[in-house]
This record gives sequence, structure tokens and C-alpha cells, in this order.
Amino acid sequence: MTGISAELAEVVQRLRDGMAGGVLSFPLTSFRDDGGLDLDAYRAYLTGRLATAPGAVFPACGTGEFFSLDEDEYAAVIEATVEIADGRMPVVAGIGYGWAQALRFARIAERAGADAALVLPHYLVGAPQDGLVEQLRRIAAGTRLPLIAYQRDQVAFTAASLRHIARIDGVIGLKDGHSDLDRLQRLTLAAPEGFLFFNGASTAEIQARAYATVGVPAYSSAVHAFAPEIANAFFAALRDGDDAVVTRLLREFYVPLVELRDRVPGYAVSLVKAAARLRGLPVGPVRAPLTDPSDADLADLEKVLDHGLSLVGAVRQTA
Repeated sequence: MTGISAELAEVVQRLRDGMAGGVLSFPLTSFRDDGGLDLDAYRAYLTGRLATAPGAVFPACGTGEFFSLDEDEYAAVIEATVEIADGRMPVVAGIGYGWAQALRFARIAERAGADAALVLPHYLVGAPQDGLVEQLRRIAAGTRLPLIAYQRDQVAFTAASLRHIARIDGVIGLKDGHSDLDRLQRLTLAAPEGFLFFNGASTAEIQARAYATVGVPAYSSAVHAFAPEIANAFFAALRDGDDAVVTRLLREFYVPLVELRDRVPGYAVSLVKAAARLRGLPVGPVRAPLTDPSDADLADLEKVLDHGLSLVGAVRQTA
């Protein structure tokens, strides 16, 4: 990170403090049964999530179905998030597609008052390392928002590329979704001091201990979207070195959840939304191309959820 301004340094420090103090929350986006955005429901849902003190909130990202939002809906979601967060935690908005479209979303998020942006993987094509770096350079040149790169699927940075992106003014960190710890260790060692890293694997708690061993203890939590009691209990146990609690939550809740998640493509979002509905949270259905879980999978999810809540002394009806 070169030429870092006082304003940028403040955002980095707020994110660093948030990552150390709580899970990173990726809220769902509420839709009506007819597929329309339900902004009032989203506000009610988000208010409950943020009351549980996550370290930062990342609206309109993968869990929030960024890929299905038009620009007006996106603006409404980011504006509502900034208003409800009210400065209590950083707001990091998802942006994506090609660099030109990502810039359109970045400028919307900037006007809405977001603190930073998470650059989701670009659309469709593979690309060489020089192109991945240039993509970030072009986005950073067009927005004042600090950027966190997200590597997963077709985006995977080498250590040499990480050195280049860390020198782009405004690029402050990397979210990793590959779970290649050898590569990730090389990236952390190549990065300058102060560059942010966090674990963005699907159901990141499964690999949280492993990520911590290479110096990346912070992680995103989709579980926080429907069961902050479980997510926060796991975070506290991991932070405090309570291996017995960590292992029990992994064995009896997270692993069964992941096994259920792996049954159908898209369940990484669909199951999260279904679990939120099981708790009476106003999130509505997923949008196509995602599909809601089958009745059989929903029944299994209910059992996994109820048992997970019982492990931390909570019940489904009190969300």
C-alpha cells in the first residue's frame, strides 16, 4: 500500500479492529415472493444482525445475491446499510463484473457512504496475472473507496501479482476463497506490513483454525446471517483457544451444515436464506438462477439448525 492517506489509514484501522473483535457479517438481501426487493424487510432483518456486534458488514456481496441486483436496488441496499450501521462498524459494499461495471457500482456505493468495497471476481472469462492486476488498477483509479480484492474461482493471485496490487493506491486487502494455504502463506509473506487478509471460504469456520496458522485469523461468516448466536460462540471459542468448544461446534453443526450445503449447487446461499426463514426472519426467497431447498433438504436443515442452537443455549424461536 503506497502513499496511504490519513483517511485510508483510518478505514484500514477500523477494519483491522473489526476483524479482531468479531465475525465479518455478509447479510442476506430480502426479496418478496414475486422477486421484488423488499427494502422494509431488509431494514428489519439487518437491524437484528447488526445488534449482535459483527466486526464489519458486507452488504450486496455473494450471500446478499449481488449478481441478481440492478443498480437501483443495489443503491437502496447500500444506503439502508450505511444508515442502519450508523458508523458503529465499517460498511464494505460488494462490487463486480468487468472493471467498467464494477466502477459504476463503486461510485454508487461511494455516494451511499460505504467505507470500502469488496471486488468480487470478474465475469465469465479466465485472465492472466497482468490482466487481474490491471482490473484492480482501473477500478482503483475511478473511485475514492478503498478496495479489498476477492480471489476465488477464476481469480487467483501469485505472490508477484500481490506485490503489484498492494502498490496500487487504494487497494488495502485480500479476501481468499481458494483455501490453498501454501499459496496463501506465500501471499501473506509477499504483502507489505498493514495489508489486510481474511478467510472467505464457503462456511469459513470449517477452515478457520487452518487459516489462523498462516497468519489469517479473520473470517467471513454466512452463519451469522441466520444464527449469530452460533457464529459468535464459535468466534469467541476460537479467539480464546477453547478447542473443545470449537471442535464440538465443527463436528455437530458446521460439518453437517456443509454436507447439506454440498448437495445442490447454490445451496451456499439458498440454505442460508432458508435457515433465516426457519427463524422467522424477513428475507424471502432466493432469486433465479438460485433455487430454494427441497422439502426434504429443508427438513434436514431444520434439524441441523435446532441442534446447533442447542449447543450454544439458544432456541430457534428467539431470534
